[in-house]
Amino acid sequence: MTKTLKGIAASDGIAVAPAYLLVEPDLSFSKTTVSDVESELARYKKAISVSTAEVEKIRDSAKKSLGEDEAQVFEAHLMILNDPEFTGAIENEIKEQKINSEAALDETAQKFITIFEGMTDNEYMQQRAADVRDVSKRIMAHLLGKELPNPASIDHEVIVVAHDLTPSDTAQLNKKFVKGFVTDIGGRTAHSAIMARSLELPAVVGTDSITKDVQNGDTLAVDGLSGDVVVKPTDSEIADYKQKSADFLKQKAEWEKLKDEPSVTADGKKFTIAANIGTPNDMPGVNDNGAEAVGLYRTEFLYMDSKDFPTEDEQFEAYKEVIEGMHGKQVIIRTMDIGGDKHLDYWDLPEEMNPFLGVRAIRLSLQNEEIFRTQLRALLRASAYGKLGIMFPMIGTINELRKAKAILSEEKDKLVEKGVKIGSDLEVGMMIEVPAAAVLADQLAKEVDFFSIGTNDLIQYTMAADRGNDNVSYLYQPANPSVLRLIKHTIDAAHENGIWCGMCGEAAGDSTMFPILLSMGLDEYSMSATSILRIRSLMKKLDTNDIKELANKACYVSETAEENEKLVSDLMKKVNK
Repeated sequence: MTKTLKGIAASDGIAVAPAYLLVEPDLSFSKTTVSDVESELARYKKAISVSTAEVEKIRDSAKKSLGEDEAQVFEAHLMILNDPEFTGAIENEIKEQKINSEAALDETAQKFITIFEGMTDNEYMQQRAADVRDVSKRIMAHLLGKELPNPASIDHEVIVVAHDLTPSDTAQLNKKFVKGFVTDIGGRTAHSAIMARSLELPAVVGTDSITKDVQNGDTLAVDGLSGDVVVKPTDSEIADYKQKSADFLKQKAEWEKLKDEPSVTADGKKFTIAANIGTPNDMPGVNDNGAEAVGLYRTEFLYMDSKDFPTEDEQFEAYKEVIEGMHGKQVIIRTMDIGGDKHLDYWDLPEEMNPFLGVRAIRLSLQNEEIFRTQLRALLRASAYGKLGIMFPMIGTINELRKAKAILSEEKDKLVEKGVKIGSDLEVGMMIEVPAAAVLADQLAKEVDFFSIGTNDLIQYTMAADRGNDNVSYLYQPANPSVLRLIKHTIDAAHENGIWCGMCGEAAGDSTMFPILLSMGLDEYSMSATSILRIRSLMKKLDTNDIKELANKACYVSETAEENEKLVSDLMKKVNK
């Protein structure tokens, strides 16, 4: 029976394909005594054999789609599956205790995990605990006759369905087969949604119940433009969605004609439309969509995709690759924004009651100076290869900013002393994402070369609403007058002090927010690369003379976000006449 679910349109596009549930099965079991030990051993060995073949297939697929480095984790899994100390210990448990394979596997795996986790002076061995968990889960699934999903193993066209998708899950999605995804939870600013836009995959998030409402193989129609997901659509509905998809692709083709065009308004005013990226792998999308800069390089993915802290040389190579890839256009690189919802398996950070209000981003960097200095050295060395801006995240006070700048200056002096070349047009800036920083923007502007407004956090901190909490998602309002006043104050303070102001939060690529931001005089708009041409097309339709009063009305006349959305809607009706 056809059913339509409403979610949040997280990434443009339309897809129709069978559902693939990325949901872990119930792997609970009961410990039992076995009478036929040989038969039980044969059952166990078959599970090992099937698991090995499966991991080999996943490894080979990962090598092709992700590269040799990313596939190394599966080599580690194969080593465990072929390790006689591990597999032999399980066999001995079955023989000596005459227990079922599930119990023997669980008891043995727990022993190994405890041993590895106890090696606190050896990070490499501690990481093997996670590998043992993954391998054991796979063997257990085969023993219980359950299917264990893995995004890297998908080899046919599907729409991925999950409760949520981690950044690592999303990074493993092969665009050749994965045509879109739908989740129970999340919003437009969730990392999975941001990565979906980078991958140009249609996505709908926050449906509440998609994992309960579909089964593997059910046909889904996903509308990443409206936020609708149709479960088991009729032939007529499938035809309609395919037509809608064709219309969207036609519109995209029109936008693509603007790839090499400058970003100008109808009255000829020039602005910059830039791209947000997470890794050097995003660069083809940046250039294919005609970005005029990289307005945000999220360096935390370099840390999250590594098994240990990336070295100075590893970071230098990644930063240099992006800077050179922009051929003289500016690249703004944000220092690591770890903490909040971004964790590293190899960095044992203390548990916090509220990590979003705890030690994260610049606070973490300033408390771990050696890690921070390593990153700054890599950035300074890379600055010799193009136009670089170094940006500090989550600055809340002038003292934090001055301390970060002082450390940067010290590292710069050390490198110059050694004869290392530093870029001559290096800029230093900060993100405005803490309301306190927005309020003090007039003072902070005297300390930096540029601001970049991070609306994802600025909104959640201003509205006191966790952007990942569906229960308060109604409060996540980019167009709320309170948020807009902070944005306008920041832009005005930047210009009064002779510096430029950009925005790298998701609001920069939002069609409703864009006219308001343009009326405020925002200089740079950084967004997912796939949004660039759409926004460039919108900019060409807008005359700054016609929207002069929009900013003041949105900030000081309107009382609600809804009123501001109507303001823009009415404006666009006139523009599109």
